Parts: sequence; structure tokens; C-alpha cells
Amino acid sequence: MSKDQPKPTTLTPEGAVLLCWSCQAPVGGDPFCRSCMKIQPPAQEDYFLALGLDRKLALAAGDLETRFHEMSWKLHPDNFHKASVLERTLSLKQSSILNDAYRTLRHPVARTEYLLRIEGARREGAKKQQAPQDLLEEVFALNEFLDEMRMEKRAGHAVPEELAGRLKEAKKNFEAKLKKVDDELTATFGNWDALPTGAAAEAKKPVLDRLNAILNRRSYIRNLLEDVQEVMEV
Repeated sequence: MSKDQPKPTTLTPEGAVLLCWSCQAPVGGDPFCRSCMKIQPPAQEDYFLALGLDRKLALAAGDLETRFHEMSWKLHPDNFHKASVLERTLSLKQSSILNDAYRTLRHPVARTEYLLRIEGARREGAKKQQAPQDLLEEVFALNEFLDEMRMEKRAGHAVPEELAGRLKEAKKNFEAKLKKVDDELTATFGNWDALPTGAAAEAKKPVLDRLNAILNRRSYIRNLLEDVQEVMEV
């Protein structure tokens, strides 16, 4: 095998260990070999790992940004313009994953969606477009307002101020509900982060199910608000 080609995972009694393609030292998924400092192939496309983070949800924005800028500088292709073709290629791959990782993990909702996906736990469900039971009455009223406004606009009539006012009030109400859901989501981060590293699937399941339910509720409310905004802008 050519020296410029990454070698496959080598098995040891302790488990699967990634070896540096250059010096054969164990690298353990790090972007650089700690022995010879050569850049390594991405061990796996794990956005948390790419930023040197544990798989946690409560992340400090400042720390995340600092990690991103530090890693961006180290992995930047300009630092490898005199290196081998392999190293230049690995720099581009590592930089691409790092950029995707930062764009995803910097947003709490996208971060949660990503965590659920890599945990194999994201489930929107067949009933995701049905109104939550506790919102049925309010959703029914909102849809009536939307239908009335659409009819008025299709007929070329000016929208009655009373109808426009009711729709604005309903929009404000659901915006408040969306904020409440977002607050509930971030509050649940602590439940996930409190789980020990390597927690069993049965210990993770209740928290993952709760995160799924919150995201589904958020998605429903967000879609309602998009419908309202669309009607108000036409």
C-alpha cells in the first residue's frame, strides 16, 4: 500500500484503533496524529467529534465559535500548499466537515435534529401534521381566519380590519407558543447531558422520545406561522 494512501482500521485487543497513515501511531479519530502531526482522514462524519466535543446539547456559543476558528486555521488548505496530494485532499475533507459541523451545531434546533439522527432516533411520525390535542380549538379558529382572508383576497376585496386584527392576534399567540416550545427544548438539554457517557439505549430512550415530541410540536407550530405569514403578505 502506498505511503500516500490512508491505511484501514487495524484491530487490537482493546478494539478498533485507527492508525496514522504516515507513522502508524494510533490516532483515535483526531484530525492530526499526535506523534508525527500529519493530518488524518476523517474517522467518521461526526459533527461533535469534528469540533472536539462530547455528544452534548447544551453548548456555549462562544466556546463553539472559538473551537471552530481554531480548527479552521489548523485545517485550512493554505497550510498544506507544499504538502503531498493526499494531505491537501485530507485538508479539504476535514475543512468541509468542520464547516458543516459549525453551521449545524450552532443552532439549538438543528443541533437537536442532528443528535437524534446520529442516535438513530429521529421520528416525525405519521401524525406529525395533525394538531396537538391541546391546540385543536385554537388551530381550528386560526384556520377559519386564514380561509376568510383568502376568500376576501380572491374576491378582490379589501381585508376587513377586524379580520386582519384577529389574524395578527392569533399570529402573536402562536409566536408565543413557539417560544415556549423552544424554551422547553433547551430545558430538556440538561436531561440528555446528564446521561453518563456510554449510557444504555433504554436509559437514552425516554429523553430521545421527549426531544422528538418537542421537535414535532415545534414543527407543527412553525408551519402554522408560515401559513399565516404567507396569507398576510399576499
